[in-house]
Amino acid sequence: MPRIVASNSSQSGSSTRQRGRDHPARVARRAGIAAPSIYAHFPDRDAIVDAVVERAFAELDAALAAAVEGVDDPAARPRALCEAYVAFADERPQRYRVAFERHRRGPRGEARALADLSGGQAFGRLVAVVAGAGNSDAGSGRNGSDDGGSGSGSPELDATALWVALHGYAVLSAGLPAFPWPDRGRMIDRILARFSAR
Repeated sequence: MPRIVASNSSQSGSSTRQRGRDHPARVARRAGIAAPSIYAHFPDRDAIVDAVVERAFAELDAALAAAVEGVDDPAARPRALCEAYVAFADERPQRYRVAFERHRRGPRGEARALADLSGGQAFGRLVAVVAGAGNSDAGSGRNGSDDGGSGSGSPELDATALWVALHGYAVLSAGLPAFPWPDRGRMIDRILARFSAR
């Protein structure tokens, strides 16, 4: 199997956007994929980019896992995860953009199982954190609070809503740097407060 080297260079993102014009070996080299012969491992250019996307999501999931590791209070994990998510998007913008731009190019159709999606593991981790916070709230008699507890009774729905909010903030703040954005911590607090109030 080819080795995908972690890279956050601007060439990594640009190679994905320009893959229709680039030779597959050149795309792989700019993306940080090292292999004796690229054709021995990937059938076409799309397969190369799919590998880059998978690696980008794996890095995101690793960042989320590290953020909640050692956080014993389930109610505190959503904030730790949110901070890690936004930090990854801010500090590794090319990797983050590569992960989500590729999905935008795919055809719309029936929903696929999370296990079949490159970002499925990261989303599953978000669901687990939200569910744990919700169980913590239920056990303590709380019905949602500013600590990020699940408020709708559906961890999957709540995790999806939280993901939409985080992704929207990450993309907008990167695309509109001149906008007078509030402090990142305040934004995360507000997102979690609105989320837990449902």
